[in-house]
Amino acid sequence: MLPRNRLSRNSRRRALRAATVAAALFAAVLVPSQAASASSSGWNDYSCKPSAAHPRPVVLVHGTFGNSVDNWLVLAPYLVKRGYCVFSLDYGQLPGVPLFNGLGPIEKSAGQLDAFVDKVRGATGAAKVDLVGHSQGGMMPRYYLKFLGGAAEVNALVGIAPDNHGTTLSGLTKLLPYFPGVKDLLTLATPSLADQIAGSAFISKLNAGGDTVPGVHYTVIATKYDEVVTPYRTQFLDGPDVRNVVVQDLCPADLSEHVTIGTVDLVAYHEVANALDPAHATRTDCFN
Repeated sequence: MLPRNRLSRNSRRRALRAATVAAALFAAVLVPSQAASASSSGWNDYSCKPSAAHPRPVVLVHGTFGNSVDNWLVLAPYLVKRGYCVFSLDYGQLPGVPLFNGLGPIEKSAGQLDAFVDKVRGATGAAKVDLVGHSQGGMMPRYYLKFLGGAAEVNALVGIAPDNHGTTLSGLTKLLPYFPGVKDLLTLATPSLADQIAGSAFISKLNAGGDTVPGVHYTVIATKYDEVVTPYRTQFLDGPDVRNVVVQDLCPADLSEHVTIGTVDLVAYHEVANALDPAHATRTDCFN
């Protein structure tokens, strides 16, 4: 029998995972109405003008099987309340597959991000944006930065549980319980899954010649309980302007897994806020 504290920890992790699955289902049902109300709350509001305190818009980039709404039901309002102009996009759509995105070829998805950043910059008048992405959404922007001229348009990239050096297909399939109804998609062509496998042609090209490009500030926020991108330290980047963070080093009680760190983890979100405004960063602990 496991020690009582181990049972308690496992039970809490299962409860957190169950809550996240429920939230994903709830969000999927409400996507249309949530998207319509987002602009009225300042999220995806193209009339928003960046302030002197927060001069760069924040673009949120969802992960595999995600979309522009349900991935950000907590983080987007969190940043809006702090005075940021916040935007999110859908990318990597497959024909006939609604709601669940991030499945198309990642090089093509990076082109969609490029076009979306141009749209945000045009609407807000900002020279540069900051990017915050979860999972594939924390890794895919690096292609835009490295090969599509994004380094001239982006100040910072914050990756939450990004698969920067790939993962295994079995790791990617562990996402399925969080997105009920997606399992059948694995019988279809899902290019992004192949692209994300460690050692793929895409991952090899992405990391050849170094992880980073000059002029961009990089932050990686990881959890040691990640069951999708393993070992979790493969998420880390190596470069002169990189900060790699493990949430358990800041809050040992944090039990977030791969999905929960990106969707509900306020410890991770405080680190996001610190990365977006390092001049006013404050200590992150369990009580943020």
